[in-house]
Amino acid sequence: MDHIVRGVLDFRRNVYPEHKDLFGALADHQNPDVLFFTCSDSRIDPNMVTGSHPGDLFICRNAGNVIPPHSNETGGMTASIEYAVAVLGVRHIIVCGHTDCGAIKGALDIPALKGLPHVKEWLGHCRSAMEIVRERHNIGGEEPLDPKYLNEAIEENVLQQVQHLRTHPVVAAKLATGKIEVHGWVYDIKSGRIRCCGRDSIEFKDFDDYYAEIVARVGDV
Repeated sequence: MDHIVRGVLDFRRNVYPEHKDLFGALADHQNPDVLFFTCSDSRIDPNMVTGSHPGDLFICRNAGNVIPPHSNETGGMTASIEYAVAVLGVRHIIVCGHTDCGAIKGALDIPALKGLPHVKEWLGHCRSAMEIVRERHNIGGEEPLDPKYLNEAIEENVLQQVQHLRTHPVVAAKLATGKIEVHGWVYDIKSGRIRCCGRDSIEFKDFDDYYAEIVARVGDV
């Protein structure tokens, strides 16, 4: 805990004074352009990865960057989506998975999650991704998936969570009118690279290729 206390002290003494005007502007309102879904994994820092600042991202985190399909049962993810899209008016939603994801490792072998009933139930939202991997490789439904399929499952999970987003009425309405764009990302912790897909795509591309037009415009930073 010592380094946390030191960090707060440094923020109070050095970081906050340097950005006092920014925090003053944010004190009474926020206007983020992006709703960013990612995993709770401690190795993922959305602001560091995107070079963003306070007020830029509306961030939702949970095990496995899961977005449950819309239902009449209220949950934290559903409420956050509704608020970010309908009230804050975000224009982009990013669903960001990552390599070596512990949640997806668990989803590869659900029966092994003994003593973790809530984790087991939560990872049920990843089932469609796992079933797609099984079907693709002709693997029996009861057999645990080999860890060699982890990276494929991580990508497929992002694709499926993007599809889940489309079941939320507020998102569906904005997508139908072209007022919002959905992006699927997989962040490689070791290399720092990101691979991307769109809401209607099943193929991941290198970040620079996917955003080639923007990369060409802003240049290499």
